[in-house]
Amino acid sequence: MTDISSERLEAASAPLQFAYWVPNVSGGLVVSTIEQRTDWSYDYNRKLAVLAENNGFDYALSQVRYIASYGAAYQHESTSFSLALLLATERLKVIAAVHPGLWQPGVLAKFLTTADHLSGGRAAVNVVSGWFKDEFTKLGEPWLEHDERYRRTEEFITYLRRIWTDDHAELKGDFYRLHDFDLKPKPVDLPGRPHPEIFQGGNSTAARALAGRVSDWYFSNGKDFDGLTEQVVDVNTEAALHGRTVKFGLNGFLIGRDSESEARDVLREIVDKADRQAVEGFGSAVRQAGPATSDGKGMWQDSEFADLVQYNDGFRTGLIGTPEQIAERIVAYKTRGVNLFLLGFLHYLEDVEYFGSTILPLVRELEADLTTSGRLESELARNGVLSA
Repeated sequence: MTDISSERLEAASAPLQFAYWVPNVSGGLVVSTIEQRTDWSYDYNRKLAVLAENNGFDYALSQVRYIASYGAAYQHESTSFSLALLLATERLKVIAAVHPGLWQPGVLAKFLTTADHLSGGRAAVNVVSGWFKDEFTKLGEPWLEHDERYRRTEEFITYLRRIWTDDHAELKGDFYRLHDFDLKPKPVDLPGRPHPEIFQGGNSTAARALAGRVSDWYFSNGKDFDGLTEQVVDVNTEAALHGRTVKFGLNGFLIGRDSESEARDVLREIVDKADRQAVEGFGSAVRQAGPATSDGKGMWQDSEFADLVQYNDGFRTGLIGTPEQIAERIVAYKTRGVNLFLLGFLHYLEDVEYFGSTILPLVRELEADLTTSGRLESELARNGVLSA
């Protein structure tokens, strides 16, 4: 087995990790008028963060929205909110979503380094290339063509890495420059972590190639098994060309109930009560994402109305049913290369606790059986995770 395949097997053999979408914007995680016992306030989110880290969650991801849009009338800024959650918790790693073009990367690197020290090395970043044109143009910033946004993101991530690790950082790019810059202090020195983890999403060919070249983690929108496998193979193939390995996170909206029919009824009600105007507005805004790419593989390229009710295609992952059904599906995704699940919920406090007490123990049992039986390596090989 090659060194890269060994590294992938080692990553896949580790226990699955779990993150949750921080509800730091109003409207919850579905664009629907169904009751959502979820609040965007800091007090609610502080309570949720403590609950989550005590129920098996490793990460939280603070969303980035700058203006009212598609069911999210109000928004708390992601980096400051993430720092507040870091200071309210003890073990939870908090990922702040940011946009290149709206941040100067050196300023962000300094902010995240400070957050890293204040939290004992728990800060992370999700670099979002951008899909919402109005967030740029209404702030007076240029809206770049699709692949140019990803070129800028690659320079942005390269800049972060360089300033966090080099004593005399240099960069001469098309978007950013560094001239003999020495950031002090550097981020917290932790074993196996040279700097805060860098996450990045996007479904397009440009996004996949970018992840293979420079990112630590690749976030996928909600996907079925085949859709995920295509992305894993593409990212791993690019990463191998550069002698790298990348970890994979998968978005999913989780509806766990004592019976499958109960869970399906909840899903049906969410879609039946969708805020049609908001969902259609969101659909119109993102419709350019696929056609804007040369091969039509952009975000939401094949999303239908029901998919857009959960705006990151979370229903497609299929985490809907009994605890046993959900746990089995989660572990099946592990054999296809998933290292982390990014989860959304309808009623966060109740559903996070239900996940930790009822679903997660089943996941751990299935993972242990997969490993001790020797099936994990063969399944990973069969699904192309080790060979790409």
